[in-house]
Amino acid sequence: MKNTNCLKWVCGLGVVLGLVSCNLDMPKETKSSFETMIVKKSDIELPYKFSAKMKGQNDVTVTPQVSGQLMKICVTEGQQVKKGQTLFVIDSRNAQLELEAAQANLQAALAQENSAKLEYESNKNLFEKKIVSSYMLSNSENSYKQAQASVAQARSAVNRAKVNLGFCTITATVSGIIGEIPVRIGDQVSPMTQLTMLSGNTTMYAEFSVTESIVEAMVKEGMKANDVEKYITNLPPATFVMKNGTEYPHKGRVVSLTGVVDAETGSLTSKVSFPNPDGHLYSGIQGTIVMPFAEKSVIVVPQYAVVRLQDKAQVYKVKADSTATAIEVTTEDTGNGKDFIVTSGLKEGDQIVTTGANNVTEGQKVLFSKEEVEGE
Repeated sequence: MKNTNCLKWVCGLGVVLGLVSCNLDMPKETKSSFETMIVKKSDIELPYKFSAKMKGQNDVTVTPQVSGQLMKICVTEGQQVKKGQTLFVIDSRNAQLELEAAQANLQAALAQENSAKLEYESNKNLFEKKIVSSYMLSNSENSYKQAQASVAQARSAVNRAKVNLGFCTITATVSGIIGEIPVRIGDQVSPMTQLTMLSGNTTMYAEFSVTESIVEAMVKEGMKANDVEKYITNLPPATFVMKNGTEYPHKGRVVSLTGVVDAETGSLTSKVSFPNPDGHLYSGIQGTIVMPFAEKSVIVVPQYAVVRLQDKAQVYKVKADSTATAIEVTTEDTGNGKDFIVTSGLKEGDQIVTTGANNVTEGQKVLFSKEEVEGE
């Protein structure tokens, strides 16, 4: 029994001596590292984004002006065409016959006019010689005027027939891209038939709705109806970003902003004009309009300085005794993925915790003197 107790004592002593020989120290408490900043106001540029849809400056629905059989389709879907280029040809035989009939009627009317003129002039000479009565002179004068009117009508019919004949050849009214062609050669077409859609794509419009927040901002600025044009002129250039993330290389300018707020959506409709020299933009393309707007004299803080607690946002303000206290704030996203604009809760000159804000607890000391740091 005595030997057993002695053995236990020796083993315990060996464990203690082993720990000492390995220089194993007890862990020390270390203070967290924090960074702070002094809040100040500055100017920042925010990228406002709007969903938009492209539309040609002159999107034209191509329909015939006359009825008839479609004889030729001179273009293909997606083809780039120039103004005045022939697109479709309708059977022109009936129109040609109508023109020839109108021209024949005009010749007959001209002959009748000539006869009426000779009779009037003859009666006029005889009346001066008192051979015929004034009644006969008036009748011949009226016949001459009626013949002149008949010539005018016949000439109008000829011009109308020429126009109808011209309508049988359908040309492009603007330069652009041919859309879908739902008709085929041999189809009977009429003014109710849509032959295709011609998108005038030398200049494209991106149409979008201006959000309610911007509408409110303009109202706060007191913008009047006659100030809209000036406001549009001063808007910054816009960028069009396609759905695949590709940024269109040419910048656009806002060209219109409706003066009436939609009662249902609370938004204004706007158009941005984009040059399309290479024809890379098409009607119907959807994407995003990005416009930079300057916010002046605002408080900007890093996103990692803001702690989210459910539906609230707070920052830790450093008090005079170097301890932190939570302050509830309201923020707006800058869109750059790095910063928030603080709209309430902070004032210029406040000191807040930035790096390490998520690890701060209420009343915790976050600033340390040089001596405290060196003494750790």
